[in-house]
Amino acid sequence: MVRLLGRFGGGSARRPGGPRPPQTPDDARDRHEAPLKGSSPTRAERDGGRTRRRPGALRAAVGGRSVAGQVFVLQVVIVLLLVVAAVVALVLQVRHDSTIEARNRSVAVAQAFANAPGTVEALAGPDPSAVLQPRAEAARLATDVDFIVVMNTDGIRYTHPKQDRIGKKFVGDIAPALAGRVVTEDITGTIGPLVQAVVPIKANGGKVVGLVSAGITTAKVGGTADQQVPLLLMAAAVGLALATAGTALVSRRLLRQTHGLGPHEMTRMYEHHDAVLHAVREGVLIVGGEGRLLLANDEAHRLLDLPADAEGRHVLDLALPADTADLLASGRVATDEVHRVKDRLLAVNQRPTDIQGGPAGSVATLRDSTELRALSGRAEVARERLDMLYDATVGIGTSLDVTRTAEELAELAVPRFADFATVDLFDAVLSGGQPEAATTLRRTALSGIREDAPLYKVGERIPLVDSAPQARGISSGRAVLEPRLAEATGWHAQDRERSAHVMEYGIHSLIAVPLRAGNLVLGTVSFWRSDKPQPFDTEEVALAEELVTRAAVSIDNARRYTREHTMAVTLQRSLLPRRLPEQDALDIAYKYLPAQAGVGGDWFDVLPLSGARVALVVGDVVGHGLHAAATMGRLRTAVHNFSALDLPPDELLSLLDELVARIDQDEAEESGNSPVTGATCLYAVYDPVSRLCTIARAGHPPPAVIHPDGSVEYPDVPAGPPLGLGGLPFETADLELAEGSRLVLYTDGLVEDRERDIDVGLELLRTSLEQAGPSPEDTCRAVLDARPPSRATDDIALIVARTRALAADRIAEWQVPADPAAVSDVRAAVSRQLACWDLDDLAFTTELILSELVTNAIRYGGDPIHVRVLYDRTLICEVFDSSSTSPHLRYAAMTDEGGRGLFLVAQLSERWGTRYTPAGKVIWAEQPLP
Repeated sequence: MVRLLGRFGGGSARRPGGPRPPQTPDDARDRHEAPLKGSSPTRAERDGGRTRRRPGALRAAVGGRSVAGQVFVLQVVIVLLLVVAAVVALVLQVRHDSTIEARNRSVAVAQAFANAPGTVEALAGPDPSAVLQPRAEAARLATDVDFIVVMNTDGIRYTHPKQDRIGKKFVGDIAPALAGRVVTEDITGTIGPLVQAVVPIKANGGKVVGLVSAGITTAKVGGTADQQVPLLLMAAAVGLALATAGTALVSRRLLRQTHGLGPHEMTRMYEHHDAVLHAVREGVLIVGGEGRLLLANDEAHRLLDLPADAEGRHVLDLALPADTADLLASGRVATDEVHRVKDRLLAVNQRPTDIQGGPAGSVATLRDSTELRALSGRAEVARERLDMLYDATVGIGTSLDVTRTAEELAELAVPRFADFATVDLFDAVLSGGQPEAATTLRRTALSGIREDAPLYKVGERIPLVDSAPQARGISSGRAVLEPRLAEATGWHAQDRERSAHVMEYGIHSLIAVPLRAGNLVLGTVSFWRSDKPQPFDTEEVALAEELVTRAAVSIDNARRYTREHTMAVTLQRSLLPRRLPEQDALDIAYKYLPAQAGVGGDWFDVLPLSGARVALVVGDVVGHGLHAAATMGRLRTAVHNFSALDLPPDELLSLLDELVARIDQDEAEESGNSPVTGATCLYAVYDPVSRLCTIARAGHPPPAVIHPDGSVEYPDVPAGPPLGLGGLPFETADLELAEGSRLVLYTDGLVEDRERDIDVGLELLRTSLEQAGPSPEDTCRAVLDARPPSRATDDIALIVARTRALAADRIAEWQVPADPAAVSDVRAAVSRQLACWDLDDLAFTTELILSELVTNAIRYGGDPIHVRVLYDRTLICEVFDSSSTSPHLRYAAMTDEGGRGLFLVAQLSERWGTRYTPAGKVIWAEQPLP
């Protein structure tokens, strides 16, 4: 809109819908020159009046947009530049003069004191400070310098204004002064910027015997600037005032001579302004400072339904709504404030007119936003629904837990869509199964704006009644809307007492949506409304169906995962040992923690061996799921079979390595992919007789040993390659463990983590083992308690075995010569030993077993022959010889003279077998104790 120069508050000459009277140039000239009189002029008077020039016009004329204003600004800038240049020059000159004066005065004072009578003699005296300090202070006060310091040729002060600095080294350059020259320095000390001079003190022969330094701050000699700057500033202020006054006079004369525009241009501008003002589709109101309406265009008359004589009247007298009238009368700033005027919603913007020196009052614009508000309201509702559906996509199903997924659905719907939301699922769904002809639901999730709602609580069973909305939705597969629960007789039939409480609580509307995943119905979701007075409508039913459909996919995925996870866990636990075998060599405690993210392939085992020995096994199959659990079961079975052969740990791991390689090869041939199976394993055999533990590992973390004194050690056990790689042999390590030592075996889930290195995990394990209690159970508890409380991503198998030693009085050994006659001696010695152990009931069978075993060793074995009897949980008879030939049990024919010895041994003993040693073999037999 074009602003009319020199006119404000002029009204339009035409009424809404009426013709505008013709105007002549003389009329326009009269309106331009006639003054505005009265606080409430008529419309004709405002059309013909001319606004009186205000001081603000002069300010506008000298503004930067006019020539006069530019001249004014230019002259002010020039004067300011001259003033600044003069002040800077004065300050620089004064600073230079101050520095020169300070140098001259400091040099003069220092030379005068250096050449003063008695100075050289005082330096040669026994106490120069006592003589020179009073003189220096008197000279300093007399010459008005800041310090006079006398020092020796090493720079050690004899005098100083502050006596605590006497005897300390002088700070400054004294080398030129020692050479006989005068030195001046500009420095910044603790008292500010200063100039110091250093002059030599010379003896009669010209030798420098001391130095004198005098210093003075430049502030003491720079006081002339303070006297000259105010005078210069006063002169600059007078010049600036004169320049401003002259420029203002020139600008005023230019403005008065031109008047801005001529009469014809003024008329054309007024007509254009008036046409634009009444043509815009936006109401315009100009209100004076006293609250009277000065101008209203045609659109404002239409929107506010103003009377024909509205202009000139007070806005409070125009029969406008109270809030709208108060806004126009107040003149305050308003931005897009919405006011209802009859059946219209008007967006009002208002700004004051006196911000930059204009006349008092305000200008308001009105815009009809009725249709826009309705459209924007519908768009806002649609946007909120899209946002909720997007949040459902990313916020529901963050975990593979059925209950948590149902809770996420209920929490998302409240309070954005409903006041209360419930999720009811069939019991089979919670356990991962498929519901079949179920008649009850279980409340799985409940979310609401309050917690005291009389709805079924989480965990309660809900019977399905055919007339209830939930049952009808499940049977039909479609959402059921009950806009007014008070009239829903079928809903009341489900539980009349609870339904009455729900109605009294204020819940009045319901949408029941079946939770479907394909053709499978998992349950139902109910949305309840209480605080919002409007009932649910059909559009909200469509939103509820879309929301539940998206959540059903996540709940079904969680159900499937629960089923597979349960199957895998069941398989895994069925493959792990149910209980530990009975044995006396080790006191064992163990812990097994399955991963929360998926079933892994970790396993452990305790296997009794011959000779009271015990084997400990810990392994880990790469990967998770059913495949890993099944592979773990195959490896565990293989370890059981291989351990029955009494193989050394390295040979047993070699056989396992071949087995894993064959498994990989078979899977690669079936699926056409590269082998993916891999495993690690640690196998340890402990002998309580020798207290020797033989360990071998295939890519597995090293074991830990807690000695009886509490110290923790990771023994150096050779790390072989993981199982399945092949090509490299495995090595063993022999550890002699004191009785009461604790051997700790574990899988990598205990020490490895994505956020830390394995070395850090090993150190944390060492710390927890050092703080653990003495028993294996305490050790397991301390290790698991020290783990960070994060979600386990891998299985953890932990075994702690405290060693025991077989007492020496329970071991009997004999060397047997290779003579059949020695068999009787062995039988007699065994009978005596059994009598000492109170095992006379076993004497006959033991003599018979040893007779057969020793006779076979003498006939078919080699020297030396050694017999050992162990009294443990069973009575163990062992015969050692140097031959590697193993006997075989067979059935002898009636005509055979031999071949019945081992058959008798097998019948008389509980177990028997052969194991190989580096020096030969051992044939052993075990008998149960009576």
